[in-house]
Amino acid sequence: EVQLVESGGGLVQAGGSLRLSCAASGFSFDDYAIGWFRQAPETQTEREGVSYISSDGSTYYGDSVRGRFTISSDKAKNTVYLQMNSLKPEDTAVYYCAAVPRPLRVLVIWLRSSYDYWGQGTQVTVSS
Repeated sequence: EVQLVESGGGLVQAGGSLRLSCAASGFSFDDYAIGWFRQAPETQTEREGVSYISSDGSTYYGDSVRGRFTISSDKAKNTVYLQMNSLKPEDTAVYYCAAVPRPLRVLVIWLRSSYDYWGQGTQVTVSS
């Protein structure tokens, strides 16, 4: 059974940092691509693509986080990390990781429908 569990969220002041983790079980990162998405409290249905990493290590970032967030993977631990620096109040959201058993074309990496598995999310709150 494929399972994704996010952790590392919390409350931080603007300018601070957090590192989110996405621990996976039931599959190997050698075969999967992982995306991070977030959903702000005021957007009930829209999830914004934040970052993506493929099995070959290729990474992509959304415009709003590029230069501040870094995605990485530890295949030995089957865990993907999202290091978030210089956090802003507008980064406040529930953060989700998602997995798909193949690399994605760049045009579709921010589509929710591209991913087969999702975690339950972790709350990140950035105070001003």
